[in-house]
Amino acid sequence: MKGGKKEMKKVMIVMLIIMLVSLFFLVQGVNMHMNVSKEESKFHSLQDSYFSKEKSIRDGAETNSDLNSQLVEIKNYPSELLRLKLVGVGKILTGIYVLLFGILMALIMMPSRLGRIIKGKK
Repeated sequence: MKGGKKEMKKVMIVMLIIMLVSLFFLVQGVNMHMNVSKEESKFHSLQDSYFSKEKSIRDGAETNSDLNSQLVEIKNYPSELLRLKLVGVGKILTGIYVLLFGILMALIMMPSRLGRIIKGKK
């Protein structure tokens, strides 16, 4: 019986690790999605401040000026927002997959454990 308890502790530790890994990915993905709305508002305010200036001022901006760096930042924002959205969804799905894998492992182990319990009672 002592071997059974040791084995059960090992299984429970593995299941705990699987749940923690799943939770880790889920929290990361949710945090990324929560950052999307903040970053979108920053993006829109940056666009507003850039495009509120006259076109002749924007076109006549010198290289490495604040106006040109704003334009570069505006052009890079959509890819950053897309990264936050897609990688966030990917991490959420990875967390769900890991948790489902843990559930599958538990379901696969159930018949053998049930058989040992029934055998022990006879």
